[in-house]
Amino acid sequence: MSQAPRHRAARVILVRGVGYFLLWMIMAGGQPSDIAPGLGAAVLATWVSFVLLPPDPTLANIRLLAVLRLAVRFIWTSTLAGLDIARRAFSPSLPLKVGYLNYPVGLPPGTPRNLFSSVTSLMPGTLPAGTDESDRLIYHCLDVEQPVLEELGQEEVELVAALGIAPEFAEATTAGGETGPASP
Repeated sequence: MSQAPRHRAARVILVRGVGYFLLWMIMAGGQPSDIAPGLGAAVLATWVSFVLLPPDPTLANIRLLAVLRLAVRFIWTSTLAGLDIARRAFSPSLPLKVGYLNYPVGLPPGTPRNLFSSVTSLMPGTLPAGTDESDRLIYHCLDVEQPVLEELGQEEVELVAALGIAPEFAEATTAGGETGPASP
């Protein structure tokens, strides 16, 4: 094994271990007597996480600042979308235009694409509903006249930046897509 993969594996072990230890300390109350059992639990949890979820080489270059930007953008757009949905729910004069949109995702199949689907499923007003025959993601939308495809494109760009995915893994994304009726 060359130095780069070893370094990445050590980094992943360290990040997971520290994360599990911090989680333990938060849940246990953070007392000094919790350190020894917390270290044991962190080691065990890290080992189990590697057995169940080995590191994905496409996710080896995660950029923390970009992850922070993605998180802030996610919270902001979720808040705005939630307020828009609440406004529509309490105002009958703002009808919904329910339907499906096909988004041509550029992320490779596997962990990055699944993560993208998971993140976008948490956004109010959109829900991934599978893929079409062209491998585009199908989204159920409460209002197909909103700029949903452009927002999905921006989310994908932010996720690619946060994950540090190499250009050969992330194809250029387009804001185009197709609109479909409310029933598949």
